[in-house]
Amino acid sequence: MRTLPAERGCAVPDRPGLRLRTLTDVFAHARAEGIEPRLDATEIQVRRALANRGGRRAFVSGKKKQNTTKATVIADHRGRALWTGALRPGRMHDATAVRNAGIAVCFRRFPDVEVLLDDGYPGLSRDHPGQAVTPPRKPRPGAPPARVEPWERDRHGHSSDRITVEHALADHKRRQRPARFTHRRDRLPETYRAIAGLVSDRTAQA
Repeated sequence: MRTLPAERGCAVPDRPGLRLRTLTDVFAHARAEGIEPRLDATEIQVRRALANRGGRRAFVSGKKKQNTTKATVIADHRGRALWTGALRPGRMHDATAVRNAGIAVCFRRFPDVEVLLDDGYPGLSRDHPGQAVTPPRKPRPGAPPARVEPWERDRHGHSSDRITVEHALADHKRRQRPARFTHRRDRLPETYRAIAGLVSDRTAQA
């Protein structure tokens, strides 16, 4: 039963019956509606693999120091999830996961779409300037106040604009299973996408 809701994708706000299933769908929707998507990743704790199994270390997150799976979520300016995917083992970097999902191709096909990211995606910002928008770089130590103050103002503004994707992630994790998944790890991708799709049905008209 997980497969059916997982395949439905996320509901489109104010567009009954229309759903977004792929990154290409999200970029096309963003261009058509003139919205600026927000992208971020989250980690879900999973069961540790049995000893002497191949690929065991791939799930050990360098940040969490736990066995995790990463999920990438794109939300709109009101915190409504538009896409959930790129579920990869926790050891993989966030930017690598979304690159493997094909975001570089989407940036090339939709050059007028901008995506707000946090400072964990500097490579995407370098490769796609003006489209992958990350916070401004911190001035060097000892920089004059004339440079520090604009940086603080711009960084705060970027954080305020991007915070809605954090709300979308929190909405998913209010469900106990995405917070800590105790079943087989290979079932998590479909389970998470199914929950995200069902949550989007509730928030699409909010």
